[in-house]
Amino acid sequence: MTTENGSGGPPRRLRHRIPVSLRQHWPLVAVFCAFVLVAATVFGSTRVRPYITGNASVIASDITENIAGTVDFFDAEQDHTVNLDFSQSDYDRMIAAYQDEGEKEWITADVTVDGTLITDVGVRLKGNSTLMGLRGETGGPGGMQIPELPEGMELPEGMELPDGMGLPDGMEIPEGFAPPGGGGPGGMVSLSADDPTSLPLLIRFDKFVEGRAYQGMTELSVRPGSPVLNEATALSLTAESGQATQRYSYATYSVNGGATQTRLLLGHPDDGYANSLFDDPGVLYKADANSSFTYQGDDQTTYADQFTQVNGQGSQDLQPIISFLKWMDGASDDEFAAHLSDHVDVESFARYVATQNLLVNSDDMAGPGRNYYLWYDLGTKKLTVVSWDLNLALSSNSTAGPHDSIGMGGMGGPPGAATTDVPTADTAGEPQQRGPRMGGQRQEQGGPVQQGGPGRQGAPAMGGGGMRSGNALKERFLASGAFTGIYENAYRELYEQLFASGRAIEILDEIADSVPTSDSLTADALAEQVETLRTRLQARTDALADHEVIVG
Repeated sequence: MTTENGSGGPPRRLRHRIPVSLRQHWPLVAVFCAFVLVAATVFGSTRVRPYITGNASVIASDITENIAGTVDFFDAEQDHTVNLDFSQSDYDRMIAAYQDEGEKEWITADVTVDGTLITDVGVRLKGNSTLMGLRGETGGPGGMQIPELPEGMELPEGMELPDGMGLPDGMEIPEGFAPPGGGGPGGMVSLSADDPTSLPLLIRFDKFVEGRAYQGMTELSVRPGSPVLNEATALSLTAESGQATQRYSYATYSVNGGATQTRLLLGHPDDGYANSLFDDPGVLYKADANSSFTYQGDDQTTYADQFTQVNGQGSQDLQPIISFLKWMDGASDDEFAAHLSDHVDVESFARYVATQNLLVNSDDMAGPGRNYYLWYDLGTKKLTVVSWDLNLALSSNSTAGPHDSIGMGGMGGPPGAATTDVPTADTAGEPQQRGPRMGGQRQEQGGPVQQGGPGRQGAPAMGGGGMRSGNALKERFLASGAFTGIYENAYRELYEQLFASGRAIEILDEIADSVPTSDSLTADALAEQVETLRTRLQARTDALADHEVIVG
């Protein structure tokens, strides 16, 4: 009888067909197989969120299709056009999703930028407090509810407020006052779902076509209002000072072939922006409007909805922010003063804080919108604050001093609106009053700021529909005498560079030359807005000229 293997002997045992090395280590194989089976059964439907703190390298997103366009979109000497086209049904669905659920859904659109057609881009609503009017919520940034205009009170000719918005009781508007930059007071704008050109939108070139970019950008932000000169001027002044900021351009803008608008568009921070922001590698994080800059334990998932990591996914994570918050939470005032420079680029932070005061920006990292980015340098292991969303800059109290907090200025009200002093070392733990005097009263925005010591948190609590403001890092920095000299030196240098030199007004004039007129913005209206902001910049310059911090 012949066997299967062709020999005359007995058939080979099955186990002998298994390699010797595998037969010798079969228990390990069995354990591994059992683990895979259990993992598939238990975690098969569970989303696993990996968190890895890697080495000093950041993985950049691959751009496989970079559309060159016809001209540099950020060339201010060129005229620019942006035209969006999308279906009415998609638009209606996007609006309904936000009005009903507060969700910012993406829709598909075609966009033509300076004559170059890009199909199948993603478009969604952008913003937080800016969009409140779309949901039938009236008020200011951060949810502040603003009462209707008092009976018998009239606005100056030509000034308009957004639908449903009124001024606080007792607030007076001086004759001739006009809001800077267009739109409503202090950067507020009127939005309507019936007019898609009025809405702030985010255009994403790679949302539906992976790897696509336009001139290296994957995202472009369409700002509301026209011509918002205050925001453009603030962005340019920040860049002039040598600090990180965002690029912008003015364009004639339309939707579905409708009437043209004059719009400011910003290159929205993306992976490419993050990896070119500084010379050394690092990670960029964006703070959410609802974030709390406080230590809340070591679990990274707690912070995942508060800080968005822009670049380095897979090789970096949120740990640098958590580690800093944990240190600050437990640091006494003396420890904070002695060791802040181990965690934060103090010189850069002093310039950031000074710049926000000079620009009278009421919605910076400590404002209700939590408008800032954090940069973590992988080499120095230090954090740097990067400014973001300067739409309320240069629209508040032009007389505020270096050690005054910047209130909302009556939502962009007249110069002279009340401000309050920043906390001193002795009062850092006491309740801080922020915001303008409204009807002879200060509006209190949140509870006490508790500094230092284990378990303490540095953010004021939300209360009673008011604005939740405050940031422990900024407040403790300003309250500490150890940093007063650094801050005042930075303030003095920036004032001389940007304001005393006349550069701020020069920049305004340069910007004005790049702003196109449109169906919604006439040359006369633009000239009026330029003159209004010129007056405000000069008032800011004059108000600080004799201040003791400036003259030394």
